[in-house]
Amino acid sequence: MSKIEAFNRALFLQINGGDATPTWLIHVAIDIADDLIYLIPLLLLGMWLWGDSTRRSQAIKASLVTLLALGANQVIGLVWMHPRPFMLGLGHAWMYHSAESSFPSDHMTVFAGIGLTLLFGGAFRLAATVLTTGFVVAWARVFLGVHFPLDMVGAVAVAGVAYGVIAPLWRMAGNTLTDLAERLYRAVLARPIASGWVRR
Repeated sequence: MSKIEAFNRALFLQINGGDATPTWLIHVAIDIADDLIYLIPLLLLGMWLWGDSTRRSQAIKASLVTLLALGANQVIGLVWMHPRPFMLGLGHAWMYHSAESSFPSDHMTVFAGIGLTLLFGGAFRLAATVLTTGFVVAWARVFLGVHFPLDMVGAVAVAGVAYGVIAPLWRMAGNTLTDLAERLYRAVLARPIASGWVRR
């Protein structure tokens, strides 16, 4: 076993909930691990429906970064299978998860992809909220025994690389893509826009 893997396992055992973990804490962690991810589509929808052109551009760019990162995760999982803790009989698994590769974490990849794009785009408060929430979700998923800590670090790294790939392409075509998306949006949702329910 490499030193990195030994460190990964040791850190996991420090975070993972033990036999004396209160039931209420397990339930809270499960809610965090499973449900906070749904705040991301709500955030992106809100940025689009009630945001200005800059916010809409950030929402599209963040979505593209995240989709690319998630695609990269699938490739990594196919090329290198890293078992989850419960597949190794390590620690305690407090929630069900399919026995598939753990690295990188898809949940953390989503939060990192959105959060880093907002951060580099100057939306510091939104970025801080997303990244902080992602950190809490990362803790919950390690605490519950379905991920290793370095799965989360890997997710941030993959999201960072995805941002690096998308950023130069976005500089070339981002304004055009945003403009086309806004035209389609205004055509499809002309009535709600005219009624003032959502922003033009």
